[in-house]
Amino acid sequence: MTELIPSLPDEIALECLFRLHYTTHRVASQVCKRWRPVLQSRDFYYQRKQNGLTHKAACLIQAIPDQNGSSQPKPIGPPKYGVSIFDSVNGSWDRVDPVPAYPDGLPLFCQVTSSEGKLVLLGGWDPVKYEPLSQVFVYEFTTRQWRRGKDMPENRSFFAVGELNGRIIIAGGHDENKNALKTAWVYDVIQDEWAELPQMSQERDECEGVVIGSEFWVVSGYRTDSQGGFEGSAESIELGASKWKRVEDAWKASQCPRSSLGVGSDEKLFSWAESDSALKVGASSVHLGEKTFVSGSAHEGGPQGFFLVDGQNGKWEKLNVTGEFCGFVQSGCCVEI
Repeated sequence: MTELIPSLPDEIALECLFRLHYTTHRVASQVCKRWRPVLQSRDFYYQRKQNGLTHKAACLIQAIPDQNGSSQPKPIGPPKYGVSIFDSVNGSWDRVDPVPAYPDGLPLFCQVTSSEGKLVLLGGWDPVKYEPLSQVFVYEFTTRQWRRGKDMPENRSFFAVGELNGRIIIAGGHDENKNALKTAWVYDVIQDEWAELPQMSQERDECEGVVIGSEFWVVSGYRTDSQGGFEGSAESIELGASKWKRVEDAWKASQCPRSSLGVGSDEKLFSWAESDSALKVGASSVHLGEKTFVSGSAHEGGPQGFFLVDGQNGKWEKLNVTGEFCGFVQSGCCVEI
């Protein structure tokens, strides 16, 4: 059997491959026949993660600016969105290739999360028909290619989503008739299978999902008969549990929690939109470990500001972002690549 790297034991060669930046993996996998299965294996990812060699990046559903560099031109139709990647380690920006089924922009209001170094895109509205979608797409950073996952069991929009122990959980939102939902499902990305979870205690439309410790939380939202009347309560569940735990007065902010939800060091929930005047409108956040990526505007129609924040009340670092990546951030997630 040929060596991974000539004249080096495979153990040492693997240590070298582990240290390749994820953006080089697609090219590196074409170097030789032995490298490809190694770089694309689950074990390679797990060992990089165990050795602290993965990168936490913010993957953002972001408006694509027009050719003149403005993220909000006078629209003929709704803005087009793509997936942008911000690497907080080296400050670099990139954009993922479009989903083949949607070359001219992502489905409107689609959700994004991650699992085991993969990006997972779920649902949204058909950009032409404005009908809710149940489609799932998975992006592999090693090959830089999208693949179709198994559709969500139900059509839903504006639902909570997150990753817990490598599994994707969706809950709440509303169906094609705008009825708020209390159903929940869990998706195994590797097995490409969905399984139903216990139902929440109530319907929750336009809710937000977040993982706190070993629990997935669904925060706020509203019932079908109380459009826009956001609840202060939340519900949480551990994988394998038989029912959700209800938490009263978990969300004290007055507005929708979607994208702006933050978790303090005391595990109390807060809104980034209320943390600084620069994020008053359209606040969006992605927790990246020690730091949090946040974006938003000081006023309606204002330019987007982009920041890295230490903790909840720590130092704010303003990011200088080129015109290509200055668009409005609808939502985002952390991907450990």
